[in-house]
Amino acid sequence: MTVSLYVRNESACKRLCQRRDLQQVAGRVCEGEGVQDDTEVSVLLCDDTFIQSLNREYRGKDRPTDVLAFSQEAAPGPATRCLGDIVISLETVGRRCTGDRAAMREEVRLLLCHGLLHLLGYDHATERDRKQMAARQGQYLGLDSGAAWPEAPKPGARAGDGRARKGGLRHFGR
Repeated sequence: MTVSLYVRNESACKRLCQRRDLQQVAGRVCEGEGVQDDTEVSVLLCDDTFIQSLNREYRGKDRPTDVLAFSQEAAPGPATRCLGDIVISLETVGRRCTGDRAAMREEVRLLLCHGLLHLLGYDHATERDRKQMAARQGQYLGLDSGAAWPEAPKPGARAGDGRARKGGLRHFGR
């Protein structure tokens, strides 16, 4: 199994994350979740204006968020499996981490892990689901579950059912 991670930074914040570090997180998550096919994931690092427009269009919420994940429909045949797209606002991350670049890098790793888990079918609609997802994030990032989910949404805060490009929106921020 190979995970191909395509990262594009459209944010004003440059040179924050090293692709190989994000690749390691993606590989750990996919391996730990039993993904056996070669897999692709695209990651877009953006500013609040862009993620706010997506949040407005697909969630009906006219405000920025930290992360959105869009699943992709499976292509027929033996092609590489495209899990989907993860969009992370570095501007929101920067505010949350008060500009501390080391803390921002850790937050991006956490958001990537969180988005990947959504693309692999996890949700946090119930307290049980949230605890399971926090435990998985902690496992893959080497954190306790409290640190792996510092600002958890209340159970029942569900994702909507908007559609994006080839797949559907699976998650909207933590």
